[in-house]
Amino acid sequence: MIPASPVVRFALLSVAAAVVTFVLKLVAWQLTGSVTLLSDALESVANLAAALVAVASVTVSARPADDEHAYGHTKVEYFAGGVEGALILVAAVGIGWNAVDRFFHPVALTGFSAGLSVSVVASVVNLVVARLLLRAAQRYHSVALRADGQHLMTDVWTSVAAVAGLILVKLTGWPWLDPALGLLLAFHIVFTGVQLVHQSMLGLMDTGVPAEDLARIKAVLVEYETQGLLWHALRTREAGARRFMSVHLLVPGEWTVQRGHDLAEEVEAALRAVVPRLHVLTHLEPIEDPVSFRDATLDGAAGI
Repeated sequence: MIPASPVVRFALLSVAAAVVTFVLKLVAWQLTGSVTLLSDALESVANLAAALVAVASVTVSARPADDEHAYGHTKVEYFAGGVEGALILVAAVGIGWNAVDRFFHPVALTGFSAGLSVSVVASVVNLVVARLLLRAAQRYHSVALRADGQHLMTDVWTSVAAVAGLILVKLTGWPWLDPALGLLLAFHIVFTGVQLVHQSMLGLMDTGVPAEDLARIKAVLVEYETQGLLWHALRTREAGARRFMSVHLLVPGEWTVQRGHDLAEEVEAALRAVVPRLHVLTHLEPIEDPVSFRDATLDGAAGI
């Protein structure tokens, strides 16, 4: 089970960072009048909303399994990722709207140096918090923290592009570059939002474990074939920080129940050793019985 307190604390840190960076970026926009910096500030609103959703999701995710949720609550983190992606898309629409309006109603940039300085400070705050969140996500295997950290890193790169673009505006004297950059950032943010929604949908659809973990699982099963074991109907899925697998183990029918059980326990322990946070369910069947091979499929789909 994911330790609740540390994960929630990191999620709350994300909320604090979102508030600070939003205020700083709003100040930078007020100082310069730049639609690019306004776009940056609007994305921070999405950051704040996403961080609040992350706090709620990791709090629920850490709850232990109960009668109604026998497999735990970790899947709720995929909802957080989906909501975050949707909020990013909403922010992108707002950015695009302001950029188009600025094309038709250009405004000269003011307070250039001060505005950029404030924006850089906000970016540094985001960078530090993003790195902390990504490290925490890896340590606690939190989907919500990983999505939040990736979102903040996207915000950092967006801010870098915005600052570089405004410097170009200052050097060239072409005011149309500001709204043009705003539109480009909007398209980039759309791409990020679509990716987050897609990843969340994969999680909600019980996508299997990563290829490298699946390879480790198969390697363990193949090793035990030398002990007279066959296997089929291998299925895996991820649910937030937890991973689940089931497999049918076929052993000689002359074995005692105890011998088959002992081997199954040994196989399960070996599988958990190579794939952390793996819940293993095995089903013993006699090799000699043809019926044992008729349950290798799920609703007519080919088994592994």
